[in-house]
Amino acid sequence: MRVDLFDFELPEERIALRPAEPRDSAQMLVVRPGEALEDRHVGDLPQLLQPGDLLVFNDTKVIPAQLKGIRRRGEAAAHVDATLHMRTGPDRWLAFVRPGKRVAAGDRIHFGHDGSSCFLGALDATVLEKGEGGEVLLGFDLSGPVLDEALHSVGHIPLPPYIASKRPDDARDLADYQTVYAREEGAVAAPTAGLHFTPALFDALDKRGIERHFVTLHVGAGTFLPVKVDDTADHKMHAEIGHVSEETADAINKARKEGRRIVAVGTTSLRLLESAASEDGRLAAWSGPTDIFITPGYRFRAADVLMTNFHLPRSTLFMLVSAFAGTDTMRAAYAHAIENRYRFYSYGDSSLLFRMEESDGR
Repeated sequence: MRVDLFDFELPEERIALRPAEPRDSAQMLVVRPGEALEDRHVGDLPQLLQPGDLLVFNDTKVIPAQLKGIRRRGEAAAHVDATLHMRTGPDRWLAFVRPGKRVAAGDRIHFGHDGSSCFLGALDATVLEKGEGGEVLLGFDLSGPVLDEALHSVGHIPLPPYIASKRPDDARDLADYQTVYAREEGAVAAPTAGLHFTPALFDALDKRGIERHFVTLHVGAGTFLPVKVDDTADHKMHAEIGHVSEETADAINKARKEGRRIVAVGTTSLRLLESAASEDGRLAAWSGPTDIFITPGYRFRAADVLMTNFHLPRSTLFMLVSAFAGTDTMRAAYAHAIENRYRFYSYGDSSLLFRMEESDGR
């Protein structure tokens, strides 16, 4: 499928640099294929859902995975930035390094040598492998919880590039770029649909009789990578580690058997559910990496409704929402959102998408 089918013009001023306050005051565009678009707010979610609906949240927690370092190769030194994106061992992380041409296998990189952190400001790593597109495998001198502590000391919140290019991260981002229910550390990007939820909204959902359960998908920096190919068949997704508990799987299976709807909060929750579901939509406890790539024509098995923010042009996530609600439907929805001054991307507004009936994806 041609990637340019998912392109659109987005005015730069539509990119949100801060979240709405309070979080649940953000706008939300309700998209029901074949029906008129509806302008609402996130706080209206309880009224837009039905008693018995089951919400699925991603409880991953963002870590300070943005690192600044100095690469040393003999007497030569160069400044590099690294964004961790997937842990592969107690002392090993896959990372994107920029500029990628400055590093090679065997190089030593010294992170956080500014005297402001524990371990005398030291967090050192060796480039064990170098792949394509600036991706490397880093072997750190520290391991396990000690490495985690060092990352919290020297690392920064990895704001998306479309925000980081306009302002540095600050103390507000430590709270803003984290869901209120974040629990399992390991993500390097927030599951942004969940950023809209507040304790007050949870109370309202409880009173409405709407159930909620949690899965974990550690979102990687690959979510921000542009699609550089002309055809979706040539795009390679980066894997992310996920986990579905037996309790959550049983609850979702029970809801589906009773004819209740499954509402995925965020594309990360949706991708994990689809990775774990069998052909008939049944879930079992599941753990492992997933690189699922959803494009129009995909047959959804696990979710009926999707709550998600507004995504980048030509992105895998815009392809996913087009598969869910229909390509023409989503192009019209995004045109409406741009015209009506909706705020886009991680700190932006939300949409509530109802799954289209199976068709050709248009």
